[in-house]
Amino acid sequence: MTRAQQTVSIGLLVSSIYLACYLHLIPFPSLIQDEIIPVLPFWAIVSFGAYLLFKLGWGVFTFNDVPEAHKELMKEIETAKNDLRSKGVAVD
Repeated sequence: MTRAQQTVSIGLLVSSIYLACYLHLIPFPSLIQDEIIPVLPFWAIVSFGAYLLFKLGWGVFTFNDVPEAHKELMKEIETAKNDLRSKGVAVD
């Protein structure tokens, strides 16, 4: 099973369980049925967004400084500028 098929299968399973709960096919107490189940999709979206924001922040926090890559990039930029100057393009 490919990753896409697995994701679609899990998505269909979760959405069918939610739909069964939302349509009162699975009995819950009145408080849960009327106040919690209708807002579960919004809660899931907000939670997923918070998770992604955390992952982004963690990636920025643990990003390694690579001076060798900086030197290599600056060398490539200088090479590109020289190439453009030789072709008559004004750079800088």
